[in-house]
Amino acid sequence: MRVEIDTHTHTLASGHAYNTINEMAKTAADKGLKGLAITEHAPQMPGTCHLFYFQNLRVVPRKRYGIELLLGTELNIMNEDGEVDLPEETLKTLDIAIASMHTPCFKGERTVEKVTAAYEKVMEHRYVDIIGHPDDGRFPVDMERLVSQAKKTGTLLEVNNSSLRPDGFRENTRENCLRMLKECKKQGAMIVLGSDSHVDVDIAEYPYAEEVLKKADFPEELIANLSLEKLKASLKHNKKL
Repeated sequence: MRVEIDTHTHTLASGHAYNTINEMAKTAADKGLKGLAITEHAPQMPGTCHLFYFQNLRVVPRKRYGIELLLGTELNIMNEDGEVDLPEETLKTLDIAIASMHTPCFKGERTVEKVTAAYEKVMEHRYVDIIGHPDDGRFPVDMERLVSQAKKTGTLLEVNNSSLRPDGFRENTRENCLRMLKECKKQGAMIVLGSDSHVDVDIAEYPYAEEVLKKADFPEELIANLSLEKLKASLKHNKKL
């Protein structure tokens, strides 16, 4: 299995990553990718870039070293109402947007009902393309409802390789990811493989993700980013609203 675009990576701008856009793009090209998404942490993540960074991304060329760059964000889901930390007028100018739950940012109750409601609400957003690492057991979720809403709204669900690392800090990720994949397979919902790379060498490296996909006997036709064009066609950003 080989992806053509990694949908979740970070650069120095996110504050706790280690490479520039050019370095990330060069490594992606060296690895034979056709595209790379740069998804910096949105402003409520401690240490990340300011709103102005995202408003100014229009000046950055979308081609580097022969690959296509999708420049976007990893939003923070702030509460059970599904509020995120970039305004819609900024989000619509980006190429791609992930929405994720992070412990420094989510202010709602961490019950199954409240977390599931937050995910359901944020997936209604017309510029939220992907739900990032919904495998984190610190934010318990009803997987059947999550997948149903993803299918209904055309939102992609992420299998996050970084989450699945044996030394990772998220909880029960393998078990939760397998539950999600089972539901996606049952309901016909699309996923993406995200490396969540914070350093260039991790781009498009998915050893732990591939292990759970194999365990779930997951069909390749439901993986959007095996093809750059399929991924782009699957993003809400590229659909007529």
